[in-house]
Amino acid sequence: MMEPIANIDKIKVKLNIWDVVDYINSIFEEAINLWVSDIHIEPTEDFLMIRFRQDGDFFIVDKLNNENYSSIVTRLKVLSKIKIDENKKPQDGKIVYYYEKEDLNVDIRLSTLPTNYGEKVVMRILKQDESLTNLDALGFIDINLEKIKKSLKSTYWIILVAWPTWSWKSTTLFWILKHFDPLEFNISTLEDPIEYNIQYVNQSQTRSDIWYTFATGLRSLVRQDPDIIMVWEIRDHETAILAVEAALTWHLVLSTIHTNSATWTVQRLINMDVEPFLLASAMKMVISQRLVKRNCKNCKEEEPIKEPILKKVEEILWNIMEKEDIRSIKFVKWKGCDKCNHTWYKWRMWIHEVLIIWEFLEKMILEKDSSNNMKKNAVEHGMITIVQDGLLKAALWETTVEEALKLI
Repeated sequence: MMEPIANIDKIKVKLNIWDVVDYINSIFEEAINLWVSDIHIEPTEDFLMIRFRQDGDFFIVDKLNNENYSSIVTRLKVLSKIKIDENKKPQDGKIVYYYEKEDLNVDIRLSTLPTNYGEKVVMRILKQDESLTNLDALGFIDINLEKIKKSLKSTYWIILVAWPTWSWKSTTLFWILKHFDPLEFNISTLEDPIEYNIQYVNQSQTRSDIWYTFATGLRSLVRQDPDIIMVWEIRDHETAILAVEAALTWHLVLSTIHTNSATWTVQRLINMDVEPFLLASAMKMVISQRLVKRNCKNCKEEEPIKEPILKKVEEILWNIMEKEDIRSIKFVKWKGCDKCNHTWYKWRMWIHEVLIIWEFLEKMILEKDSSNNMKKNAVEHGMITIVQDGLLKAALWETTVEEALKLI
């Protein structure tokens, strides 16, 4: 095993096991126990390294001889039902693992990638957090939650979740869908892959190998008498146009798009050659989100903030709080305890930015104004920026000032 690094002591993988079936099961068990998001199996010149990503950070679990590489990769390919003899190009598959501790099946999405030392395998664990029972549990501040619930009363328009990598967009989309009663609406989804099974919702898995894409699926969905359509991601011009046109024909369309801010989403769609007059008519709301580390409830304690950082906080919060109120905020630091394994944080939490497309923004969209000008005007009309949301949650002792300022 490699030399210990941060957090490695909390891993309890049974390294003395070398039956490939038991070994992989032990990896899965520990990853699910620790709420790990991803498992990386990486061949190197001298050894096979296994890493977990937890709360956005990596730590090493094990280091094995390369002689174990073939049996591990073959076993995973068998479990995920992909070609065992294909090692020259990437493959994607899915494993359904029975997690005995909670008597449930956990979906594990697998991806292979050829490298100079062999195939790297990455597995995303899709274990639903049952504590997130509705939109109220997703960490929206009251003003943003009110905007979202009001927007979801619409019977048409397009609502987007904007995201960078590792921001749990699927969880947000899932709980937005859960806001609607599927027995009162005809709800259909196009997903890649289907991550959460939702009762009475018509969920369809796209397959690029047979040309069943988001775009071709959307063409079929609009002929299925839908009320609500969820498209997993808008990636290209064709999907964007079809999603916007569906919204303009009295369907509520939910989707995600890969952008760095709510207002930049508008610019991204225009760059996809969606006509501004269509966007101005179809778009209703954009939710931009990030993940930050959540303070451990058991070891946080009050900490005075140094003057340079406090001035930065004042510059960010000036339009929503008085200066004296900002200076009276008490922030926290961490000590570390057994509950969080002396890391100061416990899991992660969402930070949000919610943009409603008001009339003034419709005009700016038509004129192809810059995303910076749109953001400036949206803030003047009451939008809480993602950094402001982070600092407000730091003021509530849910995260730290340092984590919030990383969002700048």
